[in-house]
Amino acid sequence: MWRNTVVRIGLEVQYMMDVLFDLYLDVFSKFFLAAVFLFAVSILCFFVLYLREKKQYEKTEYYIQTKNTYQSVRTDTGRIGEYYICKYLDKLEGYRKYLFNVYLPKDDGETTELDVILLHESGIYVFESKNYSGWIFGSENQKYWYQTLATGRGRSRKEHFYNPIMQNSSHIKHLKSLVLADPALPVYSYIVFSDRCELKNVTLTSGNHCVIKRCDILETIRKNAVAVGKQLSSEEIDTLYKKLYPLTQVDEIQKLKHIEDVQQKQQNKVVQRKKEIKNTDDLSALKCPRCGGELVIRVAAKGEHKGQEFLGCSNYPKCRYIRNISEEQQEENQQCT
Repeated sequence: MWRNTVVRIGLEVQYMMDVLFDLYLDVFSKFFLAAVFLFAVSILCFFVLYLREKKQYEKTEYYIQTKNTYQSVRTDTGRIGEYYICKYLDKLEGYRKYLFNVYLPKDDGETTELDVILLHESGIYVFESKNYSGWIFGSENQKYWYQTLATGRGRSRKEHFYNPIMQNSSHIKHLKSLVLADPALPVYSYIVFSDRCELKNVTLTSGNHCVIKRCDILETIRKNAVAVGKQLSSEEIDTLYKKLYPLTQVDEIQKLKHIEDVQQKQQNKVVQRKKEIKNTDDLSALKCPRCGGELVIRVAAKGEHKGQEFLGCSNYPKCRYIRNISEEQQEENQQCT
């Protein structure tokens, strides 16, 4: 009798397990199908959004002039900074025209590149785009500005870059001397930083330059336009545009030459710095203070400081000590662009 009871209980337990397993499979399959459905919908929405933004981008003046693909702009910090300047000014009132990546010839046969020029009724705006993050420190007469970046665990690192006001002043000087027949034309210097940064301590003294974040660009230029009034007619803007536009449509050979000139100047600085290091009497300057390894000259291959030289430990990646050694090279690099 008790054997039959045990068998019956075993069969009931087995039945309950089968029911629970079927229920589990049913719930799991429904959950899996729902997850797959949501994933597919998310991918579809992303794709539709991407196509819509791409279509809108290809109608912009930036795309018409530069022919830079939407994907290349999204993945290039320099290009997206230039594009956003145009996008943020979309609601600016008054007659206007934009010019992007203007290659102005210099006296030495090389070229200097201006990021963005806005020809507006209130004057000529020359923008230097700095798509940087972190904290920004600098003053108008300080040769180098500083960028502080968080590295985690309460630590940070400091990088320096050539004063963008001095850089843009050089651009404006070449623009006035080589292109603008009337030196009295109002030209405004604007340094535009990314919204990801914080202008922690930026000191301006002359009143001839404006340093802002992109989110403030529309309101700042509106205020300036109201303050100065109408300075250029639509005919004058069209004339300047026709004069400057060919300088935005340089062929790839000239662009490559511009890049080669920049790289050659960088290389010359590296060679000169190597000679200076070899001739130094302070041998400790060539030793890593962390591990005692040899310090060797390297050039940053990517990132915001691409092309800049630094001293790195020969024991990399075990030792990641680095030290900037050539501020002069960075100045040459940014001045020639």
